[in-house]
Amino acid sequence: MSTDRSAEFSIFTRRESEARSYCRGFDTVFTSASGSEMTDASGRSYIDFLAGCSSLNYGHNDPDMKQALVDHIASDGIAHGLDLHTDTKAGFLTAFEKHVLGPRGMDHRVMFTGPTGANAVEAAMKLARKVTGRTNIIAFTNGFHGVTMGALAATGNSYHRGGAGMTLNGVTRMPFDGYMGDGFDTADLLETMLDDRSSGVDAPAAIMLETVQGEGGLNAASPGWVRRVAALARKHGALLIVDDIQAGCGRTGTFFSFEEMDVQPDIVTMAKSVSGFGLPLALMLVKPEYDIFGPAEHNGTFRGNTHAFVTARVAIEKFWADYEFQKSLAVKSVALTTALQQVADMIPGAFLKGRGLMQGVDVGSGELAGEICARAFEKGLVIETSGSEDQVVKVLAPLTTPMETFRKGFEILLEATAEATRTGKIAAE
Repeated sequence: MSTDRSAEFSIFTRRESEARSYCRGFDTVFTSASGSEMTDASGRSYIDFLAGCSSLNYGHNDPDMKQALVDHIASDGIAHGLDLHTDTKAGFLTAFEKHVLGPRGMDHRVMFTGPTGANAVEAAMKLARKVTGRTNIIAFTNGFHGVTMGALAATGNSYHRGGAGMTLNGVTRMPFDGYMGDGFDTADLLETMLDDRSSGVDAPAAIMLETVQGEGGLNAASPGWVRRVAALARKHGALLIVDDIQAGCGRTGTFFSFEEMDVQPDIVTMAKSVSGFGLPLALMLVKPEYDIFGPAEHNGTFRGNTHAFVTARVAIEKFWADYEFQKSLAVKSVALTTALQQVADMIPGAFLKGRGLMQGVDVGSGELAGEICARAFEKGLVIETSGSEDQVVKVLAPLTTPMETFRKGFEILLEATAEATRTGKIAAE
């Protein structure tokens, strides 16, 4: 390590909290990025298959969004507006209504929460409890909804739950689709527990789920299971909350992850790629009849990011005004499945998980998955793991990644897998 590089790194180890996470796996200082590639201080380029954990679905520094933002700033446009009426907010809401909500038959109101996905989840849980007068929320195994106290109660991961420092209440955990193995329909169990007044499960204010559990290991719920859960929510007077924070904005092939499931949630939480540019912006969509928060009852200084409104409008108008972009996602999804199957074929017992452009390979071991990702990074590919034991190699490449770049990334991943398996790290043996 050069002296200059040592100096750069020393500030992180000397002053940044031990809570830092992603940087531990990617031992370099990034300085610039464009499209699907990132560049570090030494000038080396990396293909990005992480995309800000799906916060950069449209890639780094999209030129149209960047220009719109530069023009806004240069003209002294509003930089911070609390929840005041602004031209930029009007532009975003108009585009969102015209190109996203309207074509999908959704009459949901848009509530801007604090700028994180966890804050949107907190708002959703609070609102469901206020609407119903109940306190219990049903969430699912391996779900990940954030690490603030309310959202953390609904999160399954024991490591993150352990950081709470106190009892987490108000949530009943039920098994997600497929959790009990083939041949066991967990919706049957949910129905039985809700129907039986002696089951010990309190009547829920809401049932909250991710259609694809991103941090939980890319567990993808079947449309039939989601429809049954939605029907059970209606039957028992609970709201259906779909957490689309990671799976939304095209990640699963459609703008919302539930579009082809014939369900319409009462509440949808969104964040990550809503801004289109990596700027913090989170929102909660709620059916009008449930929009009952009083003024500032769920508030925050940074509810609604004016700069993010600028880029989010461009993202919607550029990618979602017609179906051409969505069609391209279907083609890339097939290419991703094909490439990941090659990875799986190299490892005994490995299998594919997820759907759309939110797919990965369960290699059966966190150690092996970590080794594959580490070797991939050495070769110029940024890619991460997920799952209960970090056993899933997860691809979250920008949706705009050119096919040539996709292929280069896949080649690196295959090479890294071949090397990692040769080192004898396959736990399946």
